[in-house]
Amino acid sequence: MADSRDAADVYWVEPQERAILPLDGFHLSHSLRKTIAAERYRVTADSDFARTLRLCAEAVPNRPDTWINSGIERAFNQLHTMGFAHSVEVWDGEELVGGLYGLALGRAFFGESMVSRARDASKVAIAWLVARLRVGGFTLLDCQFMTDHLASLGAIEISRNDYLVALSDAIAGAVGSGASVSGVGDFFALDRGVLPASDAATELGPPSGKVIAQLLTHTS
Repeated sequence: MADSRDAADVYWVEPQERAILPLDGFHLSHSLRKTIAAERYRVTADSDFARTLRLCAEAVPNRPDTWINSGIERAFNQLHTMGFAHSVEVWDGEELVGGLYGLALGRAFFGESMVSRARDASKVAIAWLVARLRVGGFTLLDCQFMTDHLASLGAIEISRNDYLVALSDAIAGAVGSGASVSGVGDFFALDRGVLPASDAATELGPPSGKVIAQLLTHTS
């Protein structure tokens, strides 16, 4: 993190209590389900990573500064080019009104920042992310710090030790000389419309709001 948008340095933070969002514990409210199923917004993945990151870093009246400085921005754009960092974009027509970005490693996804410029836009982005991670075989969604917003969606806090156990399991087989495909989540499995073997390889077709709502209803 950085102290401000213009800060020259970054620093590392390791919370003693870590916020995670269990992928089988996402709380899908009735109103959010209706918004998603009705496709009030168009949702994409990795269609404009750089723009999503910039939107997350923009100042707004209730948050005049940000922890995303130019160094973090450059690093994550490079990580995206390398295939490790991903974004979920929420569009109202051709206007980007929300989204999130983060880092995928093994079967873990580390959420970095999210943004909303329209009603429920960030909630829609998280819902699509959770569905995408479930279909892709991920096991850990790291939210870092707890907020009321995340708690309302099902996020919980776990101890540092419990987090390290979950993290170790999620990245096992994904790093080092023993890395294997089986230890890596597939961020784009949802786009191919096939659920993992544990769900009987159900053919879903291209992702849609109704499909996302169905997936999350069955797992909430």
